[in-house]
Amino acid sequence: MLETLIKVDVNKAPADQGGVLHNRWHPDIPMVATVKPGAEFRVECIDWTGGQIANDNSAKDILKVDLTKVHYLSGPIGVEGAEPGDLLVVDILDIGTLADSDWGFTGIFAKSNGGGFLTEHYPDARKACWDFHGIYASSRHIPGVQFAGIMHPGLIGCLPSAELLAKWNQREQALVATDPERVPPLAALPYADTALMGKMRPAEAKEAAKTGARTVPPREHGGNCDIKNLSRGSRVYFPVYVKGAGLSMGDIHFSQGDGEITFCGAIEMAGWIELRVNLIKGGVQKYGITNPIFKPSPLEPRYSDYLIFEGISVDESGKQHYLDAHVAYRRACLNAIEYMKKFGYSGEQAYAILGTAPVEGHISGIVDIPNACATLWLPTEIFDFDIRPNGAGPVKMLKGDVDLAIV
Repeated sequence: MLETLIKVDVNKAPADQGGVLHNRWHPDIPMVATVKPGAEFRVECIDWTGGQIANDNSAKDILKVDLTKVHYLSGPIGVEGAEPGDLLVVDILDIGTLADSDWGFTGIFAKSNGGGFLTEHYPDARKACWDFHGIYASSRHIPGVQFAGIMHPGLIGCLPSAELLAKWNQREQALVATDPERVPPLAALPYADTALMGKMRPAEAKEAAKTGARTVPPREHGGNCDIKNLSRGSRVYFPVYVKGAGLSMGDIHFSQGDGEITFCGAIEMAGWIELRVNLIKGGVQKYGITNPIFKPSPLEPRYSDYLIFEGISVDESGKQHYLDAHVAYRRACLNAIEYMKKFGYSGEQAYAILGTAPVEGHISGIVDIPNACATLWLPTEIFDFDIRPNGAGPVKMLKGDVDLAIV
């Protein structure tokens, strides 16, 4: 077993983890450890909410979760010799669950507290809890479905420079200013009250928290990209912005569909990641890198049979949009949900399946005016029954007596 560089205790609050966690991005957060290029090590992570969600049959915690406190990241880890302009090469060697937290959760967030991709259709807080069976996951809240997970860090990246941090804040504040009363808001702006700034001294942390970037979106440094294919065997190339790089990670998922559409749409969990780090000196300029690039895992589950649902740039009211891939993918998801409802799933259960199962999302056409075409690939083999169309029509396989947890 590799050396565990960062250890956590899922029974302790994030602020009581010895300074190895942070929930904001800021260039002055101190490194919790430093390694040499070529080093291999293990990092433990708590779940993205810091233990705010319980393994029970109520969604009250999903309704009340404080999103200003997330995501809790393990790190930052310094790499000797890393300088701005280098590429940090990160190999994900292995990933798994913590022995004392061998379960996961999925949440449909209330529109008033973050919402989700289909929040206008599903505005209320709901929750599904998942049990792990080796590489497989099943949920007492969603019967008739089981699938192999593609475990991955939903969030991983390097510390930003002061200049990059200022750029993020400026452009996101300008976006929010276009509609400051919108619910949910257009962006998650800095919020000092609940910032956790790692090992920074209290006075410095208080000042830095005023501008520390929230961890909600992906940005140029990586961050919350939620790419399900960043699993064991993946390699990621991160731009370096500060001396030492400052690699941090968290938000581990047992499984996720492309888009993580319910917002807390993956199977969220605490866990560990084993990594190897290296450097490509001057790699940003050599390869013209703006955002990270990666090689996917060779060990993903491979499904051979899919139903593919299309969506186009025509919204639910019938309004035509111009090459709008967001509208098209939303319609593809809604089409898949309506289809699954024919077999007895509630809309919320079907929505959660699309967020957690290894569905594939594609932009299939983006040039044929006026309609972009987005597709959602639903693997049929994850179900306990045949969902493929036939001449006899769909058979309602579920009684409807089980559903996602409610408030």
